[in-house]
Amino acid sequence: MSGHSKWATTKHKKAVIDAKRAKSFAKLIKNIEVAARMGGPDLAGNPGLELAVTKAKKTSVPNDNIDRAIKRGAGLTGEVVDYTEIMYEARGPQGSALLIECLTDNKNRAASEVRLAISRNGGTIADPGSVSYLFTRKGVVSLPKNGLGEDDILMAVLDAGAEEVKDSGENWEVHSEPGDLQAIRDALTEAGIEYESDEAEFVPSMEVQLDLDGAKKFLKLVDALEELDDVQNVYTNADMSDEVQAALDAE
Repeated sequence: MSGHSKWATTKHKKAVIDAKRAKSFAKLIKNIEVAARMGGPDLAGNPGLELAVTKAKKTSVPNDNIDRAIKRGAGLTGEVVDYTEIMYEARGPQGSALLIECLTDNKNRAASEVRLAISRNGGTIADPGSVSYLFTRKGVVSLPKNGLGEDDILMAVLDAGAEEVKDSGENWEVHSEPGDLQAIRDALTEAGIEYESDEAEFVPSMEVQLDLDGAKKFLKLVDALEELDDVQNVYTNADMSDEVQAALDAE
């Protein structure tokens, strides 16, 4: 789930579970297959594939799995890889909004499973465009603070196209246009600053605060969506206070 550091923190705690890890592997492999299909198997000549492979390695996907995915996506194994990107819009508890990004080889299955997960877990499918206008596509690089101040980060990335540096609790987030992600990564590497993740994400223009009951319902809804094989990402404008986060952690 993407959209706010507190949700990301909650997700990170759950991500240590093996089932979640396996699901994460499958999604990363799918990204590699798609990138190889679109631009070929050569990492040097296919920036999208190079990025997908880098992310997979950061998550400890085995090299053999990565190599097989590249060959499969590029058509070198005789298998046909044909995925379609679909975005669903939904409303969650207390007026929260969700964008559900799918990558699927069966649109009917994806539509049916997403709708069922939403309706069974307290959400409602929204009309196209009624939620997406609340979000803007941005490049987001997340990095641990490690004693670094906002000015330290800004100095490293300003010339690379960074628009702002946001305080996300334990991490800094650098926001940019999606096309500037590579330049931001390179600038951080050159400055000797380690980053945890770099994604093109849908960032909300304003956030909706959830109380404890709303947060519980929201997490149940997102869990159900993220269990689906076709769902790649869930973006949200939901937020919660430190008190609500503490109450969730205590349960």
